Amino acid sequence: MLYWLGTAAFALAILISVSLHELGHMITAKRFGMKVTQYFVGFGPTIFSFHRGETEYGLKAIPLGGFCKIVGMTPQDDDILPEDQPRAMWRFPLWQRTVVMSAGSITHFILAIVATWFMAIFVGLPNPAYPDTAAEQRAQPARITIGECAQIVISEAGCAASDPKAPAAVAGLQRGDVITSVGTTAIQNYGQLTDVIRSLPKGSVPVGYTRDGTAATTSVDLILGQRAPIDDPDGKVTEVAVAGIGPDITVPGLVTYNAGEAVPKSFEYGWTLVKASFAALGRIPEKIPALWHSITGDERDPDTPISVVGASRLGGEAIERGVPEVFLGVFISLNVFIGLFNLLPLLPVDGGHIAIAWFERFRSWLYARLKKPDPGRVDYYKLMPLTYAVILIGGAFTLLTITADVVNPISIFSR
Repeated sequence: MLYWLGTAAFALAILISVSLHELGHMITAKRFGMKVTQYFVGFGPTIFSFHRGETEYGLKAIPLGGFCKIVGMTPQDDDILPEDQPRAMWRFPLWQRTVVMSAGSITHFILAIVATWFMAIFVGLPNPAYPDTAAEQRAQPARITIGECAQIVISEAGCAASDPKAPAAVAGLQRGDVITSVGTTAIQNYGQLTDVIRSLPKGSVPVGYTRDGTAATTSVDLILGQRAPIDDPDGKVTEVAVAGIGPDITVPGLVTYNAGEAVPKSFEYGWTLVKASFAALGRIPEKIPALWHSITGDERDPDTPISVVGASRLGGEAIERGVPEVFLGVFISLNVFIGLFNLLPLLPVDGGHIAIAWFERFRSWLYARLKKPDPGRVDYYKLMPLTYAVILIGGAFTLLTITADVVNPISIFSR
């Protein structure tokens, strides 16, 4: 039940954020005097609508976004009434058109920052000092935590019923113990501890450790289990000796802040997401084969793109498992990504209209310097083939991600 409530809540949150995106366009357009004739949430058949002033507001049947109709977005628009010609958007100054077209993305960024601020105060932001990479975990002191079992076969579900007790637990080791030696090898950090254990054969080995400052030795009966390389968690799984231990990391994974501290921390975290989003955009082409293979039976790569369907499923899983930081984190990341994507200089997204407007200004400036007649406005009809190509590619990619999220979704366990 919690899963479905969380999924519905996340989907509603995204619908609201996209609706606010369009609201950003509408408010800024109206403030500058442009005419906005429609503002709708959703697409398809109209469920209801009403007029307030010169604008029709309403709700449509397909809740996959929204739109607002600004009169005269391009000089080629042929549905402008004669009395509305002075208020056509393309006639307004460049800076005003830029503000209006970027207002949607700015709305997503504001939502992301506000959500991050609340997360920083009430849930916590990821701790920069937390060793979340394999290299950082290798460098940690050899302070251990004990697993419930040895988990012979790596599984998202955790311990299997057939798994034996963790050898380290059977030997009397406890969480917080610092391993100082394995056999005749002195241990300096957790990475070395793992390497030494995995290099040994199955069987008993003396292990030196300290507990509360007191040194002691015990005998651990190592068993065989399947493990990926510690430096490459997604690498080839092989059978090695295991003790059923992990790193006991003493720094918290999340850190909360007061209202004042949360402001700069929110922007720092937001900038991290901006850089990650640009990196994700650059990796999209190389991830398409992995998406396709995940549909045809391969294991889903957790680094492949997800759709709103996949994000909503993650949101539902986060609520079900009591990890609100994942719900908020996915919501924030998705808003940052959508905001940046909409600024790409491609039609039909907002960034395409902004790029054309600035190209027109630059071209007019250049022709003036060359003492040539102003070439005027860009003919949008000549750009239609490119626009249709972007729509076709974007639609195919969206269909691919939605299909992958339905037949082979990413789970919190795999992130």
